[in-house]
Formats: sequence, structure tokens, C-alpha cells
Amino acid sequence: MLASLLLSGVLALNPFRAAPTVPFVAPASVRFGSFDPCRIYGSVYLETDPYRRSYCFATVYQEPEEAFADLLVYQEDNKLFADKAGFWYQTSARDFADYVLFVTDRRALADFSITYTKSRSFAGCRKQ
Repeated sequence: MLASLLLSGVLALNPFRAAPTVPFVAPASVRFGSFDPCRIYGSVYLETDPYRRSYCFATVYQEPEEAFADLLVYQEDNKLFADKAGFWYQTSARDFADYVLFVTDRRALADFSITYTKSRSFAGCRKQ
């Protein structure tokens, strides 16, 4: 009885098996703000609840002045036309959005800033 218990313990631990050969892969460094805001387009849901901030893709600040904004956004009426950077179709439900962005009222906490434009031709990233 004791011998079978010891044998099953040795077989469970199996010290004689070869270790799997896994190549060493360094973890990707994820920095705060390491994404490109110029690639955000399509359907966007703007979240204002601070308790859901951790579920959002990024944090944005709505800039009152166009000169200081990182991204000029044109609001599309149809989701099909929101196919370039800066063209956003704002959804009313977060489940149907391509990107969920948290809107903050403090610029220091934002990853990037946006402002809305009335002209389609001005929408997009500012060249920096």
C-alpha cells in the first residue's frame, strides 16, 4: 500500500521528464500613452463615469481651443463614413463601439486631447 502511494507520487512529479523548450521572449513594455491617437476612427463611445475608467481604451480631454488639440474630430452622421483618422461616429451604447474613451475634465490626466471641427477637411491629426 505504501509502495504504491510512493510510486504514484514519483510518477506525478516525474523528475525524469525533459523540461519543455520554450524560447525566451521578453515581455512587451507597455507604457502609459504608448498608442497612437491618430489611428482612432470609426464608432466611438465617450464614457464619463469615473468608475468605468479602467475599462476604457484611453483617456481624452476635450480642448476648448483648436490650436492646442492633438486630434481634430469631425462627427459623422453615418458609421460607414467614419473610415479615416479623426472621423468619429459617436454611439449611444458602449457595446457597439470600436473604441471606448474616457473623457476627463483635467488635461494632466489625459492621454491626448481632442477638439471638434465643423469642416470635414480639417479633421485628423495635427502634424507635430
